Amino acid sequence: MAKQIIECVPNFSEGRNLSVIKQITDEIETVKGIKLLDVDPGEATNRTVVTFVGEPAAVVEAAFRGVRKAGQLIDMRQHHGAHPRMGATDVCPLIPVSGITLEECAALARQLAERIATELAIPCYCYEAAAFTPERKNLAVCREGEYEALAEKLSTEGKQPDFGARAFDEGVARTGCTAVGARDFLIAVNYNLNTTSTRRANAIAFDVREKGRPVREGNPITGKPKKDENGNPIMQPGTLKSTKAIGWFIDEYGIAQVSMNITNINVTPLHVAFDEVCRCAQNRGIRVTGTEIVGLIPKRTLIEAGRYFLEKQHRSTGIPEEDIINIAIKSMGLDDLKPFNPYEKVIEFLLDPPSAATKAETTKPEKLVDYAVKAFAEETSRESPAPGGGTISAYMGALGAALGTMVANLSSHKPGWDDRWNEFSQWADKGQELMKELLYLVDEDTEAFNRIMAAFGLPKKTEEDKAARSAAIQEATLYATQVPLHTMQASYRAFDICKAMAETGNPNSVSDAGVGALAARAAVLGAGLNVKINASSLKDRETADRLIAEANELIAKANQAEKEIIEIVESKL
Repeated sequence: MAKQIIECVPNFSEGRNLSVIKQITDEIETVKGIKLLDVDPGEATNRTVVTFVGEPAAVVEAAFRGVRKAGQLIDMRQHHGAHPRMGATDVCPLIPVSGITLEECAALARQLAERIATELAIPCYCYEAAAFTPERKNLAVCREGEYEALAEKLSTEGKQPDFGARAFDEGVARTGCTAVGARDFLIAVNYNLNTTSTRRANAIAFDVREKGRPVREGNPITGKPKKDENGNPIMQPGTLKSTKAIGWFIDEYGIAQVSMNITNINVTPLHVAFDEVCRCAQNRGIRVTGTEIVGLIPKRTLIEAGRYFLEKQHRSTGIPEEDIINIAIKSMGLDDLKPFNPYEKVIEFLLDPPSAATKAETTKPEKLVDYAVKAFAEETSRESPAPGGGTISAYMGALGAALGTMVANLSSHKPGWDDRWNEFSQWADKGQELMKELLYLVDEDTEAFNRIMAAFGLPKKTEEDKAARSAAIQEATLYATQVPLHTMQASYRAFDICKAMAETGNPNSVSDAGVGALAARAAVLGAGLNVKINASSLKDRETADRLIAEANELIAKANQAEKEIIEIVESKL
């Protein structure tokens, strides 16, 4: 199940006193599991927008503490600024990021509002998805008249807050009221155009934005706007719901852009908006050269986009998440103007940063055995044929030997068995040597495959070329048959260690010896399949039959050895 993550973006009515702002954000960060993403103070607005994320319970608690601290430090009687406001904490929206719905965030917002009103005596309105009435979905309705109108609103039926309604007193005069709500995640995005024309960028913006453009009389550009019976302009809606957009010119880049806010990514995902802007731009002879994400995005935005573009290409979507994200980045040109690092732009990665090893996996090691476990599995899952079954068989054999070796080492160190340390140490030494041999075969099997591919790539223009190529293919195929046979032989030797440990090793680890035997059998049988499929391409049938016969003999012996070891293990459980 996906981890639940929500974002909170409280707006505090203080944008000039950095000490006050710091005290509020410090209070927010006292909650364990919270990641403070951004603090954006504005001097003219006298307002600071704070962004933090985390799991729901932690975010709600951090929001409560931030509201409490703001109520202690900010006196609304002294507040003046350019932005509409009605409280020390003016608004406090909760936003679903992953693993949680907007409806669930709305329920949390209502609980938070009730707690703020009850414990802090700060009246609260609930807005957007948390609103109790349709008209209060609109924040402007909740904030009508701003701070100066609170005395009247608190005593007027129908205008009172949802929680904490009371007569205007000294406490409310100091803290004001707070609007607590829930809204969808908003993505701010710019689409780069191969034009310098702001007018054309605006035309594309009007084509797509939900509001659209005014309907005009006569000339569609310069004509007089048509109005309805109430005197309001008649609008021709754009093609994208839940979007706002405008065109502008960016001096820094020397290009025009369509700047867009996507207010509901469930209605219009980023990749849908991208394709539609591209379509409308092309209709006007313009190309979208790339996309610029402003701020942060949820990981699902890139995953959904990557899967969308893969499906358009009729390509499999069952690839590692890292590859899907990379497809999204390349498809939408997110790295057009500057490098796009998902570890710095995706909320989930900022909240739970990938390990240094995971980040390093973007550069592939030369050897498969140098991969981290996760990266090895992901590399195997990709559409390239290597590493394949032979490589995995060798790795399973190494793991079987490793488990037997682990039991030997645990037994050597078992209290009361001190006189047997050397016995188990010798088994562990054998296990280590066998592991090394099988880990070597992990890469050698892939190397054998590469030799075949290299042979098939040899020139075949002349008869001499063809003869040399055919001989090289047969030589490489023989080697590719011998390597998995070697893996079978080495993996079979792991049974000796696992059986000895099942019989005489630490009884607390007998199941580990059993799993080691299972891994060894899988390695032998898996490598056997590779022997057979490669031997089928050998022209020298006598050699092919001999190799297959040896493989079948090892398979039969492995089946018997595993059966005997599992019986020993079962008898001791």
